[in-house]
This record gives sequence, C-alpha cells and structure tokens, in this order.
Amino acid sequence: MWLAPASCMGDDLHPLKPVEIDVWDFLTWPAAVAALIWFGLLFDSARRWDFRPVDEDQSPTPPPSCWPEVVILVPARNEAVNLPETLPALLDQDYPGPFHLYLIDDRSTDGTAALAKTLDHRGNLVVLPNTEQPAGWTGKVSALEHGLRVALDRHDPAFIFCTDADIAHRPDSLSRLVAQSLDLKLGCNSRMARLRCETFAERLCIPAFVYFFNLLYPMRWINDPQKRTYGAAGGSVLLSRQALHDLGDSFASIRDCLIDDVNLARAVQATGHRLRLELSASRVASLRGYPDLESVAAMVRRSAYAQLGYRLWLGALTLLGLVWLFALPPLALLIGIVIGHGALASAGGAAWFAMSLSYRPAIRFFGLPIWRTVLLPIAGWLYGWMTWQSIWRHHRGRPVVWRESAGD
Repeated sequence: MWLAPASCMGDDLHPLKPVEIDVWDFLTWPAAVAALIWFGLLFDSARRWDFRPVDEDQSPTPPPSCWPEVVILVPARNEAVNLPETLPALLDQDYPGPFHLYLIDDRSTDGTAALAKTLDHRGNLVVLPNTEQPAGWTGKVSALEHGLRVALDRHDPAFIFCTDADIAHRPDSLSRLVAQSLDLKLGCNSRMARLRCETFAERLCIPAFVYFFNLLYPMRWINDPQKRTYGAAGGSVLLSRQALHDLGDSFASIRDCLIDDVNLARAVQATGHRLRLELSASRVASLRGYPDLESVAAMVRRSAYAQLGYRLWLGALTLLGLVWLFALPPLALLIGIVIGHGALASAGGAAWFAMSLSYRPAIRFFGLPIWRTVLLPIAGWLYGWMTWQSIWRHHRGRPVVWRESAGD
C-alpha cells in the first residue's frame, strides 16, 4: 500500500508519531502506591509498628492463692559461653511454688553438660543427654520432646516453661508469667526477649528484625482472642498443662518446624486456648551477639524461606515487595531531586517519611538516636538479600541446622 507523504495530505491529517512515555512519570505511580501503603500502616488498627505491649509497662498481676508446680525445659547445644549467666538466673527464680529445671544437652561438643552440672548449687537441675534426633524432627524440638517425656514421668506440673539457653531471666520472670497466665486463663504466654543491640551490625539490623516480626505478628491482635492471630517468641514460652494435654502431651505437632515458636502458638490456638505475646525491655534478654552482618545473615537465612513455606512464588513476591516498599522510596526521592521531577520526588519522600515514622518506636525501644529511622530502607534491602540467600541455599540442597555458624 502506498501512503502519501505528509505534505500531500489534507490540512487536518498529520503523520503518525510514536507515543512518548516518560519513564519518570511511569515510576511515580509505584512510588505513590508505596506511600499509600506506608501511611496505611500508620493508621492500621493493629498498630503493628508501635512496639506494644511491653512486659515492664504492665501492672503486676495479683498473685494466686496457691502457686502451681512448673517444669522448666532448656534445650541447649554448644552453650558453654552463655550458661554461666543464664543457668544460675533460672535456678535462682523467686517463684514461690515448686519448680524443676531440665537442661537437655543436644549433642554439644563444648562441654555444655559438664559445665551445667557445676552450676547447680541448689540441687534443682537435671541434665539430660539427647543423643539421637529422630527422623522428621528438628534438633531443638527433638530436645524439648525428650525433656518433656522425662519430666512428665516424674512430675505433674500445671505449666511447662520452655526457654533457650542463651536467654537471661530476672528473678521474677517466671512468677509474672505464671500469675498472668492464671489470671487471663492463657494456654500460651510468651515474651520476646530483648535482643542485643551493641555492634554496628546489631544496631542496623536488630531493631529492623523485631520491627518486621511485629509487622507479621501484631501483638495486639495476638492478644485479642477475637482476631484469631497467632504468634510467640521461642526464647520464653509458658504453656499451660491443659494446652499441652490438648496437643497430646507432646511437641509432635511441630516436630518438623524450624520456626517452632510461631507454629506452636498456631497449634495451641487451634485447640481453642488463648495466647499472649509481649516484648520484654529488660526482664528477659538474649545474650546471643551478632558481631557482623554475616552472623545476622546466618540467623535470618536459617528460617526466612521456611517462613514462606518453601514456596518459590511467595519468595519471589516477597523479594519484589521488599524492593518496592524499601528500596524504591529513597531512590524515587533522590532521582526526583536530581532530575527536577517534583511528582516523583514527592511520592518517594512521602513514602520514606511514613516508613521512617513507623520505625521510630523500634529505634526508641533500643535506645538509639532517632536519625537512625532513615536507615530502615538499608535494613530492608539487607533482609531482602538474606531472604534471597535462604531461597538459593535451599534449592541448592544446603542443609539447615539448629545452630548454624556464620561460615556455613
């Protein structure tokens, strides 16, 4: 077909021109949507960002007329460094009722069991070796199950208290948990231990880690039985005997779960029992340190892909979401300023502002200067990279262990 040149056409006709698309206009819309999402988070009824409730802020629960018997289970693997501080703190709990402490040594190679026996100055400690890991069980849950079997053969406790060997408790930690559980009739009562925040890597990543946990598991909704939201922190979990009985007096329901705490809370809630989760500002504290970014990455990649159910499509969406919500806002702001694109800069700046505002309670909780709120995009990008590592290692067949070293 022959087309006349434009000069031969009528006055009202014009040659076809390519549609020009401004890439910066195109980028403005995703940045604007990110801003809407961040502002929506600020007004979310769950208030996922505000780091409440905190154990130390709560009024003490009136003590019960009779303090019930408690069994404490401490799974431990290569914890000789931490036990001199954490084990005496458990043995010296000011709990008014009877309690029995079982430390389950899960194939340690650093003398954990021998050291634990030397720290028992009250004769209230039983050290159990856990020499085998049954097929289909993770190491920590297997150790808990072994300790539970022995303890229930010897005692008839009203509560089972599970805590990690690197968690330090103040003397009233157990009594507060038991009193609150009895008062509120809780099946699972948990405290998220205060994590260390001292090194460069910890200051950058640890507040963000707890912040992300609260986004996924909002404590206000967990504590509201009408919301059917579940969550727990494995460093400090008090289970009622009735809840455990409804689980078959066993941890078998979570035997293959790397994320044992959250899945235990889900199992307890499924039996109709109430949950409670609070942050601890000082009463329950983790001694485990993360001296560099690689040690943080070792912790995150252990469970990141498990959190996503090992679903590749969900992993891809998660990585896309992290880039969109954390990397795009500061990039949009900076690019918009450089090229003089007001709409792009405004959208990116609004998203970054709302993001930083939501991060203020996390930064304050850890006693860090407020200017660090602007670093959340960097932490978000790092956690995206660690999540990618978790996905990549899984599909390469790299095994996940209970205590992964930074070099694994």
